[in-house]
Amino acid sequence: MNLASILFPGVEEKRPIVIAGPCSAETEEQVMKTAKGLASKGFKIFRAGIWKPRTKPGGFEGVGSEGLRWLENVKKETGMRVTTEVATQKHVEEALKHGIDILWIGARTTANPFAIQEIADALSGTDISVLIKNPVNPDLELWIGAIERINNAGIRRIGVIHRGFTSYDEKIYRNVPQWHIPIELKRRLPEIPIFCDPSHIGGRRELVASLSQQAMDLNYDGLIIESHCDPDQAWSDKNQQITPDVLSYIINLLVIRDSTQTTENLTELRKQIDATDNELLSILNKRMRISREIGQYKKEHNLPVLQTVRYDEILTGRINSAKHLGMSPEFMKILLEAIHEESIRQQMIVINS
Repeated sequence: MNLASILFPGVEEKRPIVIAGPCSAETEEQVMKTAKGLASKGFKIFRAGIWKPRTKPGGFEGVGSEGLRWLENVKKETGMRVTTEVATQKHVEEALKHGIDILWIGARTTANPFAIQEIADALSGTDISVLIKNPVNPDLELWIGAIERINNAGIRRIGVIHRGFTSYDEKIYRNVPQWHIPIELKRRLPEIPIFCDPSHIGGRRELVASLSQQAMDLNYDGLIIESHCDPDQAWSDKNQQITPDVLSYIINLLVIRDSTQTTENLTELRKQIDATDNELLSILNKRMRISREIGQYKKEHNLPVLQTVRYDEILTGRINSAKHLGMSPEFMKILLEAIHEESIRQQMIVINS
């Protein structure tokens, strides 16, 4: 994929690249006050939602095209570059008409290939920067498909935003990070810049700092953070927004590790990791051989493959053991479920052969 920088003259590529501004453009005064506060702290890219997709009708759904004029004024008065979310062809056309520098595509839109194609067609022939949020559900191929559609329209200035994934379970986060998904995206598309959206992942302002640091530790290029001049009075997502002063404080506290540092001293440790991984493969292979023998026994004695009581015993016991060894119970549960699924598959092959 042939990509170009999403940035502009005057915007450093020093990590983290920060995009900041309110969830929603509410009033011209609120937009300008927030922008001036951010500009005074040295931030160069201002964000604000103009059209706001809401889960249910009745909530504030944005000021519409009128807010684009406010963003134009932000550019004129502060010199900041400006960005907003688009979800339709009309949004794109209106944003381009008002000189918006960067467009971002929201999670709900990314999940709809028809909508993405409509946006791609509207962008054809332009040279604007586009950031693509992950889809609401953890579907990596859908995310990559959206990137490819935009790139196929001739857009080379593309980046992605990791904003977490919807979960039905009660979690500490509003949207579960599932860091392994953006990590896999970066492995497959190493040249694409990746931003973290700690505001939407956390859903609470007190989580913004820790999530931002995790993103930096994972070598993300930038952060897109919701900042409001008066967060408690915000018309949408007030719990996850922070003031420009707090944002500046958080960014200055971040530890940015040098990604170009030599890793020669890790060679011996990496050899040990490789050897251990080979041992794990051998152990897993042995476990699957035993599973096939169990499958043969069940076949000969006409027993069902799934033994739920036994599986529950294994799951509970191994997770408790993992906790004592200092490992995450969630990690062990995922690992055991994957091993059990493969064991069932191996037994089914034997029984049906």
